[in-house]
Amino acid sequence: METRTHLVADLAALIRPSHAAKAILLVPLALIAMPAPSLAEVAGVIWATVAFMVASAAVYIGNDIADRHRDRLHPVKRDRPIAAGRVGVLTAGACCAVLLTVLAIIVARAPASSWPLLVYLALNVAYSRGLKHIPLVDVGTVAAGFVLRVVQGYEVTGDRVPAWLLITVFSISLLLLIGKRRRELLEAGAVHRPALRGYSMELTNWLLQIASMLALVSGLMYLRDEGPFGPEHGQTAMMLSTPFALLALFRYLQMQLVDKEGGDPVRVLLRDRVMVTNAMLWAATLGVTLVLVHHPSLAAAAAHL
Repeated sequence: METRTHLVADLAALIRPSHAAKAILLVPLALIAMPAPSLAEVAGVIWATVAFMVASAAVYIGNDIADRHRDRLHPVKRDRPIAAGRVGVLTAGACCAVLLTVLAIIVARAPASSWPLLVYLALNVAYSRGLKHIPLVDVGTVAAGFVLRVVQGYEVTGDRVPAWLLITVFSISLLLLIGKRRRELLEAGAVHRPALRGYSMELTNWLLQIASMLALVSGLMYLRDEGPFGPEHGQTAMMLSTPFALLALFRYLQMQLVDKEGGDPVRVLLRDRVMVTNAMLWAATLGVTLVLVHHPSLAAAAAHL
């Protein structure tokens, strides 16, 4: 019984449950700009989110199988179930096949709108087969996967995808991925990841600055020009967001350059107290603003208090 329990835990670890946040946070962005989404649109986005979670889990298992020999040389990744030998390659492959079967069933519901998901899978195959060994291209490929999650949500709802939003997601993804590469340079060097031979600490420091600036500018431009606040209130949303956005970037750079942390993007976004508190206050501020924009009577009542 104990062995079976450990096996279940290892199989769960293979699919990286905490990384489901990537799909949960990004795919439903398409609903934010809709004042009153229909039940069909909400259901479609939920299915798209689940589909990306399943696809990501299958990709993680495939990558762990392919990278098991290199992972054994990494101080942290060597404890992953496949690299550590707790889950066999055949068992992991069978789990991956089951996930892909489930994914095929989900995609069959709406194959025409599932092209971002299919591109994501193809991109990850190309990544595993060679793109991950090309410096700079490796982080760009992974960042494109985050953009495809956003596009999938808009593909389901049928709305136009905001260009500034895609640039924001891409640049934030690059920022987190470059930070991850920086940590890998400090921890294990290029032995574990051949692409790291094309990076240096100085280069990653410059890339962090460039990605930070692009993320800040594009995010604020999205709120001003294409966000759900409309042309009249977009500038207000941009101004209210500026201190929160700066604090988020400052904190991340502090973790990277001072605290020598930030190697795990999920941990940075979901477990750092400063990041979480800042995100909650930011979301509350924009949420209240959005309610007042769509319900002017509430704004008028609040003004008379």
